[in-house]
Amino acid sequence: MLRRLSIRDVVLIDRLDLDFAPGLTVLSGETGAGKSILLDCLTLALGARGEAGLVRRGAASASVAAEFELAPTHPIGDLLGEHGLAEAPWQPLRLRRVQGADGKSRAFVNDQPVGVALLRQIGSELLQIEGQFERERLRDGERHRAALDGFGRQGEAQARVAALDQARKQAAAALAQAAAQRSTAAVQAEEIAAALAALDALAPQTDEEPALAEERKLLQNAERLVEALSASNAELDAAEPALRRAGRSLQRIADKSGGRLDGALAALDRATAELAEALSGVRALGHAIDRPEGRLDAVESRLFALRAAARRHAVTVADLPALRATLRATQATLTEDGAAPLARLAGAAEDARRAYAEAAEALSRSRTLAAKRLERAVMAELPPLKLERARFQILLERLPEASWGAQGLDRVGFRIATLPGAEPGAIDAVASGGELSRLLLALRVALAATGEAATLVFDEADAGVGGATAAAVGERLSQLARTRQVLAVTHSPQVAARANQHLRVVKRLAGEIAITEVEALDTPGRREEIARMLSGARVTEEARAAADRLLDGAAA
Repeated sequence: MLRRLSIRDVVLIDRLDLDFAPGLTVLSGETGAGKSILLDCLTLALGARGEAGLVRRGAASASVAAEFELAPTHPIGDLLGEHGLAEAPWQPLRLRRVQGADGKSRAFVNDQPVGVALLRQIGSELLQIEGQFERERLRDGERHRAALDGFGRQGEAQARVAALDQARKQAAAALAQAAAQRSTAAVQAEEIAAALAALDALAPQTDEEPALAEERKLLQNAERLVEALSASNAELDAAEPALRRAGRSLQRIADKSGGRLDGALAALDRATAELAEALSGVRALGHAIDRPEGRLDAVESRLFALRAAARRHAVTVADLPALRATLRATQATLTEDGAAPLARLAGAAEDARRAYAEAAEALSRSRTLAAKRLERAVMAELPPLKLERARFQILLERLPEASWGAQGLDRVGFRIATLPGAEPGAIDAVASGGELSRLLLALRVALAATGEAATLVFDEADAGVGGATAAAVGERLSQLARTRQVLAVTHSPQVAARANQHLRVVKRLAGEIAITEVEALDTPGRREEIARMLSGARVTEEARAAADRLLDGAAA
């Protein structure tokens, strides 16, 4: 429960320390006295968004600290332990927020710095404010399922469904991925088969391109080469006999030269041999050029086909034989049977779906039973709140399979009919603001036994009602305060009379500066404040007598 709220330099508040008691605490005061500022301070300490405008004029920063007294077994200890904040002793638990005039904000838990998000998470486990915003949230269908599950104590079942949902989605994702990979592999196999067929037809050979390029160049220049070779061949043919004749003439006189012609004869022999080799080369080239008609076209077609294939596969012509071998190996891999692994994954996905569906169906059945109990509990609270003609209904609607999730198979909706004979409709389409306030209170009383925050704050739960209805609201707040600490901001004397602790918010002038103060009222002070709430600015004896009757009636 909330034990103390300490405020420093927030808007109209200079320095304020409030101690809270168990049960029902009411805060009253004239409009504009600063009750909303107190709630702003409380929410700031619990992690609400801060702003520089909260800092009192002239101060460098504002600070708010909320101190809670909790049972040693309170589940908040687990959350604190996860973040290294539960070092003994962690009681009392103190949440503190410092808001700078420069807009910067700092958060602390038991004087250890933390992030605002963690402060907000911790705060939500300790205290909940039921104001206009909460009444608007009551219109939100997503909140209805959580409220019903809390009432039905579905925590373990809900956690099981969430875990099975995750397993179901993972199994389905694995199956989809494998199927996509197999489909991709099939397409890839077709593409490889087509590419391989083309390469097989082309049958590229190692080092084929240079030879073809050289032959193409030769054939392109064949005419000029033939002319030159013919002329050269004629000259060489004529030169060979002359060399031989010269050699024979020198050979006849060699023995008379005393060896001086030996060098010349050797040179002539070499020249004759070289000439023969040259003549052979010329003739060989001539034979090479002498190809069938159309050979150039065939060489060029082959060369261009090889280069086009290389460009298509982004490799060189020299790499085409290796690519052909690689594609053949890949084709062998892709054609292996992938149906068996796919079938196993499909079976696993179906098993995971079935396990989820069974657990979710069990949760749905439990929800249906809890919905009937909650309907009866809320309906029992409506007549005292002057909603005796209203009819509250909880609708469970089965979701399509595409919308199944961690929360199960159901969409939960709270419905209400405020007029006899009318069909229950969506809360936001049927209930007025005052009716929403009372419906929220009825729900809170009905849900009082569930594991929600131990401290509830009601911001004008009596808005728009008076007389007997306001008295019923006060009685229900008092009933709720038997199991929860309840703080209620109110303008209703009927509600204030039910309080275990009564705090009055007042605005005073300190020189030319307005400040907000809070007074803890004793019995005479409560009597006077309730009389003021009954009669207005001028308190009459009749109002005091009426206040006495309210206080006596609440005590009875």
